[in-house]
Amino acid sequence: MAQEVPPDVNQQAQAGRTTNFNIPAQPLAQALTALGQQAGIQVAVNASAVAGKTSAAVSGTMTAERALQLLLSGTGISYRFTSPTMVSIIGGPDAGGAMQLDPVQVQGAFPVPPQGMIDNIPPPYAGGQVATGGQLGLLGNRPVMDTPFNQTNYTAKKAQDQQAKTVRDVLVDDPSVRFWAADGTSGADNLYIRGFNVQPQAFAYGGLFGMLPSSSVMVEMAERIELLKGPYAMLSGIAPTNASIGGLVNVVPKRAPMEDLTQVTASYASAGQFGGHADVARRFGDDKQFGVRVNGVYRSGLTAVTNNTDERALALIGLDFRGENVRLSVDGGYQYQNINWLMPYIGINPGVAVPWAPNARANLGQPWNTQQRKDLFGVIRAEVDMTEEITAYVSFGAHDSRIEGFNTNTLTVTTNSNGVATASGASALSAYNTILTVDAGVRARANTGPIDHEIAVTATTFENTNGFNIVSGAAFASNLYNPTIVSRPNIPTPAANKASVTGFSSLGIADTLTAAEKRIQLTAGLRLQQVTAANFNTITGARTTSYDQGALSPAVALVFKPWDNVSVYGNYIQALQQGTVVGPTFTNAGQVFAPFKSTQFETGVKVDWGKFTTTASLFQISQPSILTNTANNTQFLGGEQVNQGLELNVFGEPVPGVRLLGGLMLLNAVLTKTQGGLTDGWVAPFTPALNLNLSGEWDLPFAPGLTVNGRVVYTGSQYFDTTFPRRTLPEWTRFDLGARYAFENPGAKGKLLVARFDVENVFDANYWAGGLGATTLSLGMPRMFRVSLTADF
Repeated sequence: MAQEVPPDVNQQAQAGRTTNFNIPAQPLAQALTALGQQAGIQVAVNASAVAGKTSAAVSGTMTAERALQLLLSGTGISYRFTSPTMVSIIGGPDAGGAMQLDPVQVQGAFPVPPQGMIDNIPPPYAGGQVATGGQLGLLGNRPVMDTPFNQTNYTAKKAQDQQAKTVRDVLVDDPSVRFWAADGTSGADNLYIRGFNVQPQAFAYGGLFGMLPSSSVMVEMAERIELLKGPYAMLSGIAPTNASIGGLVNVVPKRAPMEDLTQVTASYASAGQFGGHADVARRFGDDKQFGVRVNGVYRSGLTAVTNNTDERALALIGLDFRGENVRLSVDGGYQYQNINWLMPYIGINPGVAVPWAPNARANLGQPWNTQQRKDLFGVIRAEVDMTEEITAYVSFGAHDSRIEGFNTNTLTVTTNSNGVATASGASALSAYNTILTVDAGVRARANTGPIDHEIAVTATTFENTNGFNIVSGAAFASNLYNPTIVSRPNIPTPAANKASVTGFSSLGIADTLTAAEKRIQLTAGLRLQQVTAANFNTITGARTTSYDQGALSPAVALVFKPWDNVSVYGNYIQALQQGTVVGPTFTNAGQVFAPFKSTQFETGVKVDWGKFTTTASLFQISQPSILTNTANNTQFLGGEQVNQGLELNVFGEPVPGVRLLGGLMLLNAVLTKTQGGLTDGWVAPFTPALNLNLSGEWDLPFAPGLTVNGRVVYTGSQYFDTTFPRRTLPEWTRFDLGARYAFENPGAKGKLLVARFDVENVFDANYWAGGLGATTLSLGMPRMFRVSLTADF
């Protein structure tokens, strides 16, 4: 038996919690990684202490401490729990019980220091649906309890178990997130986060903006989907879209694990979507320092909406090298999507009451409505450990996006009684975006007596060349409940011409000061952001306007831990949006506004009960906007919307075999400064006062391998526009149910087959899911069945 350090309070906290372990005999470093993943704890280890050692097999239901004792039996290595979710592995019987190591991931022969990012993702939390930490931009990885923001980090396991199709689908369990554009429309996978619109162009890929597909991101490219709620300018800089201040979605790329991976999934979704996914990974070299992971996905067929078809394909490769002081990675991918018989948005003329939501299964579009999306992207990253405490890094990324479409975007209701409507004229669209970006910096750790420092410096540059062209036809009459089918107009698809070139560059610095054994953590930082833009006439190519402005964005955040499992936090941080150039119809035409600054104040408390975490957050976000002085016909920065909210979130495994995920958000979003003060004090459109999400899983004790799950999603009523009398969308509730069964693969001993079955919108409710502006309402999705079979070999 390994020599044990006398148990402290944290070790005692582990004593009563049991987990079902299945860890085969293998090198000790790999066994410790498996133990951390299965127990939902972080293992801190000196790699040289475990090099060359092997562990015995450990299986059965027991505490993490007992499993650790069995793994270390006969090795002469001891351990110490430094918190309820972190254990330090101490090299040899004479190492001394007071030693506490910084958390590093066991990744083969060469450990990754805590300031490193490549191959250093935090392990899963209890239950496996979320992780114990995530990336905070400039600051690097942070454990949840050391994060002075509200952040949830969803795992690939969660995405696979719920049969998610896109990154947006994975966020369905978060009450602070709502969708407004249904699948099968020409719209992108936009979100509302804390009541503000966030476009997928603002999603990050391993911290880099602009690298992911610009409309819809397939979930198979993600190892983690990290959701940071609220502004983030100091952490990550300005996003390449103005719809970004509500929060940041970061997709962490997949890497080859230490063990070989060969996994194949076949899937089906109603009414006729067939698909397949292959995920293969290997590591090579004496120390398994070279890794290759390949993902291939194809899905096609009819969706649950009548006549709507969705074809998607993804080819993705991830390469990495783990050296003694150097880590490299390359991620490259191609995503294709083709949608036919697109569904339009719904508009409602002024003065017309909001009609009953039509059958969500009915398609209100035209047979010739179509859109094709093609995205080719690649990212190269490198990290060098200059010392054990200092790591320099650089990342390069490139992305080419192409969209072509032919569709009517909006069906505008002109009367309520019978659904008479006008369909917008057919539009032929071509568009492209070409993006290049670079991010370089240094992360370091230092000690100055009683104060420890985590210092980060970064420099970034980003350039996006955009081109588009649209040719539109005449509008035609239709009906909300019985759409009119017309012949395809004879409109040629135009060639896309350059429309704009936008550039972002920034310098950022931050320091986290910690004291009292990390019970007090103060982070202060700022980022200098420069924005340049040039707009061009898409016909002549002549430059029409230009923009060159800068902004300085500070941030301060504090974490206080009165107890090991309790974190009280607060933050002040800003968001940036590109300012505008006043148009030619105003007397101050040509005036250039600096980037708009939205400001957040937030405070909260997090409690880790061991295998179940609860959080509560209070926030206020103020967003400025442009108004017009009608007396002198000038525009000025004088508008404001203020969103105040309370968030309650839960995740984890409160009792063995039962997992919970979700919470609620109470939101008070008010227009505080409006044009002429006419709507001051009004509730902002599309900001429901109450959102509730709660999902649960139960591993049935009387049927080993069988898990049942369910979810409820409630959205309160919300205002539609800012006209009087005000119009509202009714509240709605959606119920989902499902099950999965895991059993041994008869064709691969020791490997699993997992069958999954899910039903979304069990009661087939018809409802208005949300919208953006007074002409872009969208319906919720009808009842949908999903089934899949995953085989490991």
